[in-house]
Amino acid sequence: MEKITEKLLLAKGSPKTDQLEQIKTLNLSKMTLKHQDLPVKLLSRLQSLERWDLSGNRLQELPKNLKLPALRHLDLSDNQMEDVTTLESLSGLEELKMEDNLYITVSDNYKMMVLLPNLRIYNGKDVTTTANHVRFVYSENLRTRIIAVWEKSFSLPDPITAEKMSALETKFVSTACQQVKFGPNSVSDFTKWRVGIMAKEFLRSQTEPQEEEESKEPADTKENCDVSTPTKRKQTAPVMDSSINLTPRKKLRTDLQAASPAEESPRKFSLRPKLQTLTQTVRMSPRKAAQPPSTPTRGQTKAETPRRGSKVGAIKENGAQIKQKEDFKATELPTQPVHLKPLHVLQCHSKQDNSDDFSTQLWACAFQPLPDSRAGGGGRLVATCGGDSLCVIDCETGMVMKKYKVPGEEFFSLAWSTVLMSRGGGASAQHCSILAAGGKRGLVKLIHPRNNVAYGEFRASRKALSILRFNHNQGNFLFSGSYDNKIVMWDIGGVDSQYNFKVVQLLVLDVSATPLHICLPPKSPSSQLLTACEDGLYCYNTQLGTNNSTKSRSREMEITFPIYKKEDKDNDYHTVDGLSFLNDDIVASKNYMHGSIYLWSWSRTKAQRPDKKSLEVCAVVLAELQWASTEIPYLALNTCPGQAYIVCGDDKGRLWTYHVTNLQKNSFQAGKPILPTEVLEWPAPVKKDRGQVEGPSINSVAMDPELNFLVALSDKNMVIVWKREESCKS
Repeated sequence: MEKITEKLLLAKGSPKTDQLEQIKTLNLSKMTLKHQDLPVKLLSRLQSLERWDLSGNRLQELPKNLKLPALRHLDLSDNQMEDVTTLESLSGLEELKMEDNLYITVSDNYKMMVLLPNLRIYNGKDVTTTANHVRFVYSENLRTRIIAVWEKSFSLPDPITAEKMSALETKFVSTACQQVKFGPNSVSDFTKWRVGIMAKEFLRSQTEPQEEEESKEPADTKENCDVSTPTKRKQTAPVMDSSINLTPRKKLRTDLQAASPAEESPRKFSLRPKLQTLTQTVRMSPRKAAQPPSTPTRGQTKAETPRRGSKVGAIKENGAQIKQKEDFKATELPTQPVHLKPLHVLQCHSKQDNSDDFSTQLWACAFQPLPDSRAGGGGRLVATCGGDSLCVIDCETGMVMKKYKVPGEEFFSLAWSTVLMSRGGGASAQHCSILAAGGKRGLVKLIHPRNNVAYGEFRASRKALSILRFNHNQGNFLFSGSYDNKIVMWDIGGVDSQYNFKVVQLLVLDVSATPLHICLPPKSPSSQLLTACEDGLYCYNTQLGTNNSTKSRSREMEITFPIYKKEDKDNDYHTVDGLSFLNDDIVASKNYMHGSIYLWSWSRTKAQRPDKKSLEVCAVVLAELQWASTEIPYLALNTCPGQAYIVCGDDKGRLWTYHVTNLQKNSFQAGKPILPTEVLEWPAPVKKDRGQVEGPSINSVAMDPELNFLVALSDKNMVIVWKREESCKS
């Protein structure tokens, strides 16, 4: 049989069988194949296969346990498919065609949505919303009914033996399938099938070791706590209304004199009291680009075509380096660090294109992931946001490729993702990169930069949005954090050729303070979430469709740090204003007013069992990295896992870089903090007869995966692009 299949493969122009591992596209349509003609042993060698056309055959099922990890597109149209459960092993499928299979029912469609967790396009239509409803909402209703059947009529045997458990399982599953009724009659077969599976899972969960019940006391109540809580952490965020522009972040700097709310940015005046003086003494005239023709968009967003970003002027490149001491070479810090040089300083977020605008604060930046890369790859396009605009910049040329303006908005956060765009007419769906951006108005804008279209928006909160983050493993899942102390998980689905989309709220996480950063552990992005807040760092369970699934959830754990022991009435270190994973386990985090960056182990920290009366777990700190001494909050750090780099700006325009390699447990020396690998000085942009711009606060930084470019955003309306020197590339 393998020889027959091999001939079929070769007949379609495929490489020889010793090259099957490299095949990415395979067309076996209209060859009257049956499932017996598809031997698992041979097909399992197609480890790189992404697209497989099996249309127009006589297949009733696929071979069971067929493993094709790279397969994303499968065409089974015009066959005789009956048993869709044989598709279960193809868990990576994103697009499936099943037209003209006469025996496929609605129940079969539902089964496929459960069996294929990544399925988004079915028969040319985006089914993301329906699929997630079936996987989570529908399943949760069934789970509730299954538990009711158990509690009413069943209990575990005593003693528990394999024989008794087998008999109990048979009886319980049979009873559940008979008694649990839900949904329309057209999906009764699916309901019975799903109940059978879930009943077995529930019974197994009753006999597995159960963790002790964690504290159910209010999250903001701590017993036996000797750490004082400064007044500023107890203040609530001001309400934003039409008459007063106040920022929820103002509360951290209550000692500062606020500028006129009618003229200043909500976040800006509360954090940077020297801005007005600066704009009076520094007057630069960035080169103005010609106004491009506008491109039609949806909603209120105005999109602009590519143009050269306004450059502040010449760049002073004599950045100083701070070398690490000999005492710390044993800590596996770098011996050959990369070297970066300043390339561009752009003013592309100016109010009304005013060249004298050095007051608009820039808050978030991120590099574009490549649509065909599931490893998070990227290029040289970076998105930045601040004021009422969002820009997409080519780091190499300094060109502002796209610019979107929303009058009255102030953008605080953005995030890239990759979703599927269905094209209709039988054409295969394509991956496309999209941007989500939000801020003061509580709205999330959805943008497709490649086509220059702001295709939609939805309200995520009645208050300002502080952070947005996509699930890197499931690009249609978006988390939004807001100043009403909530994190919401959304399913934004995909889009069709007309940019129709649908948004569904999946989960609400109750936070005790404003969330500033959201991180999803690389190994468990769909089940756990870390959030850095104004009053600490917390962990949440975000697993959908589990026994503990509820629409609204409280924190599972609070992670504490050694610096908390030094708190008093004048010093509060609980605000975590920097958070990012350096690899699958190591986390870099920064506490407000603490002059160090912690490196700590996520796995070893969560492995500790919380105290029965508390949710607190002390972070297993591996090292401290020396950083700047400043009282300016919200200077966010970032990491480049592929290059083992950590970067954080300070309030003088400097970038502190740390190259940390060979991270092993207990490989760091205890004691005083490790010095940075290099501190990149503020490039001091100048313009003839105008003087230099003093070093501003660096609010945010981003790096592409290969660290070819580093982008820093300042509180003086400047985007600084650094480029890796060619001699440093491998």
